[in-house]
Amino acid sequence: MFIQFIEKMLWKSRYMVIFAVISAILSALIMIVMGTIEVVGVVSEFSHAFSSTEAYEEFGKNTVSHLVGAIDYYLIGTVFLIFGIGLYELFISKIDVAEKDETSSKVLIIHDLDALKEKIAKVVIMVLIVTFFKYAINFHYTEMINLLYLSIGILLIAVSIYLTHKSSSAAGKGH
Repeated sequence: MFIQFIEKMLWKSRYMVIFAVISAILSALIMIVMGTIEVVGVVSEFSHAFSSTEAYEEFGKNTVSHLVGAIDYYLIGTVFLIFGIGLYELFISKIDVAEKDETSSKVLIIHDLDALKEKIAKVVIMVLIVTFFKYAINFHYTEMINLLYLSIGILLIAVSIYLTHKSSSAAGKGH
């Protein structure tokens, strides 16, 4: 009887994960709001961009950086969203609405921890690529070695995308 009580308590302890789920969803919301604030800032500056040549040049310099920053926020928000939904599905309950929905993609349906890790890893790689791009466009290349580092970085990004695609293709063929 005591063993059954312990097992029941252990099984119900999985509901502690709900705090992580709520925190992840709130984190996703915060990141999406921050990305939207970046876009709204660019839109509000757009009307002032044509007031003078200097204003236009300043707008042009800052716009790409802010919009890439917004993409970064959105992607990080996506990581939190996938993580929160994945934890919920793994520890609390399957999301029946998502399973039955014929119109949506199945990207948020997660059946095991490996699938959750794979989906998060792919989005994290995208975040790193966008972050690299953001820094690459803002960096002032004054020496040739900096261009070499940039090209090595681009090569490493291409290899990581290739390997990620290759591993997901091989996993798809294995099933």
